[in-house]
Amino acid sequence: MRVDSFAYLPRSFRARFERPPRLPGEDAEVWAPFGPRLAEATIGLLSSAGLHVEGEQEPFDVDRERREPLWGDPSWRAIPHGVAQGSLGMSHLHVNPADVLADHEVALPVRTLDALVEDGTVGGRAAAHVSVMGYQEAGLVEWRERTAPEVIDLLRSEGVDGIVLAPV
Repeated sequence: MRVDSFAYLPRSFRARFERPPRLPGEDAEVWAPFGPRLAEATIGLLSSAGLHVEGEQEPFDVDRERREPLWGDPSWRAIPHGVAQGSLGMSHLHVNPADVLADHEVALPVRTLDALVEDGTVGGRAAAHVSVMGYQEAGLVEWRERTAPEVIDLLRSEGVDGIVLAPV
């Protein structure tokens, strides 16, 4: 089955984002060695679904994105590991949220991580995971200078050794 990543975007976006040019200074691959054995590592999840805990956290700013279609909210939300099914909201204009809201596992695979910890494949799980809003071209400078360091600080403070990216 072919997935059309542009199904929820204006057609004019396809040419702009289907084969994006490399950004200045972004020539090298991003790579960080993973030190511990996975069975001894604490793993966190990072979702690009724009998830937030309903009634406790502000949603991501989709109103500004509607006004400025090339902008994406560069903020982030810490999602507690034990968040109950049905308690997350999703703020993302480029993805149909129905499946994610029906089953959080689609964008934040907490139950899968729990199963990997239970069977000993993974050593432990983060107390909180992270959600950001995908689509960050216009906010890359802020993302690099503020968002990413804040997320890294949170994950390090929880003793996280590595993360699984859950893109949407």
